[in-house]
Amino acid sequence: METTSTDSPDGNGALPEACEESAVQESRVQLINVWSGPRSLSTSLMYSFAQRDDTEVLDEPLYAHHVYLTGAERPYREQLLATMETDGNKVVRNLIERPSTKTYRFCKHMAKHRTPGLSNDLMTTGKHVLLIRDPVSSLPSFDKVLPVTLDELELANLVGMYSELSARGNPPPIVNARDLQQNPEGILRALCEALKIPFQASMLRWPAGPKPEDGLWAPWWYKTVHKTTEFNARSPFNTKPFPKKLYHLLEHCQPFYNLLNRHALRPASTETIPPPLPVSANEKLLIWVNDQLLVREDAKVSVFDSIVQGGDGVWEGLRIYRGKIFKLEEHLDRMFDSAKAMAFKNVPSRTEVKNAIFSTLIANDMRDCAHVRLTLTRGKKFSSGMSPAFNVYGCNLLVVAEWKPPVYDNTSGIRLITASTRRNSPNSLDSKIHHNNLINNILAKVEGNLAGADDAIMLDCEGFVSETNATNIVIGLIKEAKMPFMERRISLTEFHAADEVWTTGTMGELSPVVEIDGRVIGDGKVGPITKQLQELYAAAADSEGELIPFDGTSDSDS
Repeated sequence: METTSTDSPDGNGALPEACEESAVQESRVQLINVWSGPRSLSTSLMYSFAQRDDTEVLDEPLYAHHVYLTGAERPYREQLLATMETDGNKVVRNLIERPSTKTYRFCKHMAKHRTPGLSNDLMTTGKHVLLIRDPVSSLPSFDKVLPVTLDELELANLVGMYSELSARGNPPPIVNARDLQQNPEGILRALCEALKIPFQASMLRWPAGPKPEDGLWAPWWYKTVHKTTEFNARSPFNTKPFPKKLYHLLEHCQPFYNLLNRHALRPASTETIPPPLPVSANEKLLIWVNDQLLVREDAKVSVFDSIVQGGDGVWEGLRIYRGKIFKLEEHLDRMFDSAKAMAFKNVPSRTEVKNAIFSTLIANDMRDCAHVRLTLTRGKKFSSGMSPAFNVYGCNLLVVAEWKPPVYDNTSGIRLITASTRRNSPNSLDSKIHHNNLINNILAKVEGNLAGADDAIMLDCEGFVSETNATNIVIGLIKEAKMPFMERRISLTEFHAADEVWTTGTMGELSPVVEIDGRVIGDGKVGPITKQLQELYAAAADSEGELIPFDGTSDSDS
């Protein structure tokens, strides 16, 4: 452990005269500040960097400063305060930032060692890395040594650092100790790349036993790591029960950990760039889940929710045009009818559902070209199982609003195939219940995807056309326009031989069909009746719908 001298004139550990010649050769060092909580492989990472030929390391240089200011009790407190500098700003100026003959200086820090009185120079100088560990693993480990608290785990401090550095335009790389154990070389290469320093293979191993760079607290904390010579692979599962006394603390820790882990480095050798979203604006959505708006990555339901246990929910799709929700009342009618048919209990009121939709759309500033997936689940169960008797907490409402243009090519037309999967029969499951258990629709869509078609036609159990897997073949607009029509069952052959075919649905709007099962429909182009219906649809969407109350002031705002 390197320390400053407390008996030097300025407490800065000045070099003796014999070292003055070498001191002349020293130059400004590039700092790598690694911040972590306890039991997070920080010492192993320090040993790893100590093997580099261009790096020197410091083991928690601000430790005495923290203990002195906070009065923290440690078995080695008196020795620590007697041998290390307690003025944090002197430590930064005279130890952390002092010149060096090495190119880099790796400084291992606990996040809590950055105290309020410490100069902000440390955060604006050099590079920073955050090291995290899953609290399911770190909590029991730390509790063996000292009573564990949320402050001691330091995850909240790490989140604050990440937010602060990101706001300055320099989000720090985050290393998850689990990933470092599972793929040391991949993660170390990714870290070196993020720090813009060359990777050295020497970082993968170190000698066993105590090290010159160890802090004086090593006998209390480093017994296990002194037995290692590399990042030991962890067990693929936890080998001991999680202490029930720490469960409440775990609930507090996990949100902080999950936020940081979303931004953690992935192995350089296996890292893949995630495919871009079709609409990049959908990366930053606010989604309604259980009476609150959540950011996209936190928008989740319990694993005990019926929607997870058995796909037990009802849903609707809504389109937003020019500040209005198209056919909102009709969709809500069907959703409440479906919930009643499924015997849902404690269903939210119509007003509550509409308020949730309005809140979500307004929060996302969605006025046009948006789609809402509205889902009402039977709710959370007290135990896993199929029985609705387990659902004692009431329904859960989910409102997912996205920027989403029509999903089909409504200018040139779409291609369909006929799926072998049949539409549900009312004898087994009435499709008038708009239920989330869409297994037969999904199987039909799989067939369509494998065939390279835009969608798949589904036949009923007697072989007549029912619908496609994702849209309905309807004549509502024809009725409204008072065009001549006939309602009857239609065979697949009649579709193959038709002059024009179209589908309608919230996702795709009104889509012309130019081919079915390899048969060209009409002349293979969008027909005049289809074009007329598209115009009627556009006119209806423009004139109908419930206004979204933007710029309104609620009671809570006044």
